[in-house]
Amino acid sequence: MIDPQRYPRLSRIEVPADLRQFPEEELAVIADELRAYLIEQVAKVGGHFGAGLGVIELTVALHWLYETPVDRLVWDVGHQSYPHKILTGRRDTIHTVKQKDGVAPFPKREESEYDTFGVGHSSTSISAALGMAIALQRMGDERKVVAVIGDGAITGGMAFEALAHGGGMGDEPDGIEPNLLVILNDNQMSISENVGGVTRMLGRLTGSRTLNAIREGGKKLLGDKHSGPAKFVKRWEEHWKGMFVPSTFFEELGFHYTGPIDGHDMDALLGALKTLKGLQGPQLLHIITTKGKGYELAEGDQIGYHAVSPFDPAQGMVSKPGAKKPTYTDVFGEWLCDMAAVDSRLMGITPAMREGSGLVRFSKEYPQRYFDVAIAEQHAVTLAAGMACEGVKPVVAIYSTFLQRGYDQLVHDVAIQNLDVLFAIDRGGVVGPDGATHAGNLDLSYLRCVPNMVVMAPADENECRQMLSTGFQYEGPAAVRYPRGTGPGVAVQPELDTLPIGKAEVRRRGHGIALLAFGAVVTAAEKAGEELGLTVVNMRFVKPLDRAMILELVRHHDGFVTIEDNVVAGGAGSGVAELLAAEGITMPVLHLGLPDAFQHHASREQLLSEAGLDVAGIRAAVLQRWPQQGDPKARSAAV
Repeated sequence: MIDPQRYPRLSRIEVPADLRQFPEEELAVIADELRAYLIEQVAKVGGHFGAGLGVIELTVALHWLYETPVDRLVWDVGHQSYPHKILTGRRDTIHTVKQKDGVAPFPKREESEYDTFGVGHSSTSISAALGMAIALQRMGDERKVVAVIGDGAITGGMAFEALAHGGGMGDEPDGIEPNLLVILNDNQMSISENVGGVTRMLGRLTGSRTLNAIREGGKKLLGDKHSGPAKFVKRWEEHWKGMFVPSTFFEELGFHYTGPIDGHDMDALLGALKTLKGLQGPQLLHIITTKGKGYELAEGDQIGYHAVSPFDPAQGMVSKPGAKKPTYTDVFGEWLCDMAAVDSRLMGITPAMREGSGLVRFSKEYPQRYFDVAIAEQHAVTLAAGMACEGVKPVVAIYSTFLQRGYDQLVHDVAIQNLDVLFAIDRGGVVGPDGATHAGNLDLSYLRCVPNMVVMAPADENECRQMLSTGFQYEGPAAVRYPRGTGPGVAVQPELDTLPIGKAEVRRRGHGIALLAFGAVVTAAEKAGEELGLTVVNMRFVKPLDRAMILELVRHHDGFVTIEDNVVAGGAGSGVAELLAAEGITMPVLHLGLPDAFQHHASREQLLSEAGLDVAGIRAAVLQRWPQQGDPKARSAAV
């Protein structure tokens, strides 16, 4: 429970209606308490940190000024939403964020009526808020709609599609403009530094209060905006304004631009919001904030404090001594640099995930071969396709769940043309605390149905390196899909060895049932197989499957169990069943995988256990289907 002595005002705020009981003069102090409370709570359990600290004043101002949840507040990039959650009924449970049965790390409609739209991927807020504004307007509902886009999300293509649509609706036959406020929270950051022309443009912006005052006064004098004089003055204003700030970009899209203003100045923020609340049509307020604001260490290391593990606020994050077990991301990062050293064709591409995907070292050692395209997954894939057309070898480092956004490009621009692109797919399978929006549960299903693709899933760290080399040397589209975190601890060899395409590996010869395991679940399958005396195969390739190996196993086994940390529907196990059917083979096959449901947030281990993909779950599933395998005599018959 919150300490009322330390937080005398915040302790009295359980929902925004309580906040609105305070006078405006106390909002800055409430913001200070909220910032201190956020630091205290996230330090206990970890979670997204810097982005929330940057929107403290904005969150307080919005919930005080607008009648949430009646008025609709849509957040972009859920990293920013912790202060929002604290003010909307989750103050005393925020310490459970990301934990099983705890507070979700991102806005989630099922969790709260204040979470008006679920968020996980970025650049969605303007589209969603525009849809809400249109629907409400067409129904004659006067409630307000506000979209908060920040933390790099403005660099995503969807944001501009929504701006172009919303700003252009006044030119349509009915001429009805949506009443929508977009707040651009410009903090120069996503997870790492923002990149690209949009970021450069925003960096040149400066405020012009005089210009805004003249504009508003002129609108009142000129009256009808469609009149000749009003149109002339509007065009003159835009060109004049362009002499001072390049905000005509937003004006040309049809949004009335205000700003930029200091997003940590409560008085200035409230003043601008009060004015904009009463205006009609599409509005854009540009605020400048600091990621990590109010916690000096986070301000100084905005990348490192984007998301944190538990730490002592007095000391900050401290590295633990001793050698660390390399993650799959580390294995990829080392491989990328090693392969780049021997093959000048290699180009590395990331959609704004330099740190998360392991490209920090590569970006420093090979800056001319490193491309951060911002939060633009579709562009990243087609950029790679274009590179491949000219004889280089692009490697697209991307999270499984983010590749979903570039799926059309993967199919049309890469696979149909059979272009030589390697996809290094991180966070495949169960991811855990970030919840369904970040879970890579679908990739084996959506990849293996694409013609021309080679799809691999490593069982350990060294095999991951070998598969990356295999995919790189393969002439055509290939994907290596690996999980978050560490593997079983297999030493990674320095060689850049490759594996024969489509060849599986028998890890253990047994009797009765064969376990065909794909990727990260091989280790658990081995342990279960040893306990029950079963054959265990590390399948390695989801596509192409090792047809010869499967047909050989059929002759000596009574049934198969396919195991994967992917949804069962259309996954790797389905490929095995399809192969058997095509060969006219009737054989019992048990498919173990992730459920046909979006999993909640919990640890990776908890979710794998719930899905029956740990040792105990595999053993129980086998014995339920084939009870005789629990007979010690059957186990002793292993060959």
